[in-house]
Amino acid sequence: MAELAPRERYKLVVSTVVPRPIAWVTTVDRAGVVNAAPYSFFNAMGDDPPLLVLGLMKDGATGGDKDTATNIFATGEFVVNLVCEADAGRMVETSAPVPRGQSEVDYAGLTTAPSSRVKPPRIATAPVSFECVRREMLEIGPGQVIAVGEIVVAHVADAFVTDPQRLHLDTAAMGLIARMHGADTYLRSTDRFHLARPAFDPARLGPGDQSR
Repeated sequence: MAELAPRERYKLVVSTVVPRPIAWVTTVDRAGVVNAAPYSFFNAMGDDPPLLVLGLMKDGATGGDKDTATNIFATGEFVVNLVCEADAGRMVETSAPVPRGQSEVDYAGLTTAPSSRVKPPRIATAPVSFECVRREMLEIGPGQVIAVGEIVVAHVADAFVTDPQRLHLDTAAMGLIARMHGADTYLRSTDRFHLARPAFDPARLGPGDQSR
């Protein structure tokens, strides 16, 4: 990998680490402008505390932070909204190079809802939204920032809550989408299969392995 240019490494990673969930991140700048941007370098990284991690690439032309990283550095708050298929078109619209200081929420015609604990609003049509506070911002390499956020409030639309007491959700009904390889390629979550996690069978190990 050290022999490749960053763009070539990027192509290898995004063509193989799939499918990737999409974080539709809302932030607010110091002037109160709401930013919305999708990121697929994203995942959950723990439950105690509950952590989400974002890989935020820098501006290729200037080398500076884009709006999302700038706002998280400045305010320490962000919201991760998960993307359903019905929102796919509006999500992609927020990836357009909207000038700094202008709102992608207005540009894409998004409806927002107030958050409970953080200033950035939620995207009202998202099946799930996580209000987050910054735990770490890691600048590793010249072209990227890793944001580690702690979830302080989770919102799940009522339609997808099947048992509030046991926290059972109808995840399949959310219609969440993911990012695939190549430009402009996404994946629905409708094709699933099940594999039961097996119990350990010591008989499958040889005599020399059982003592380890």
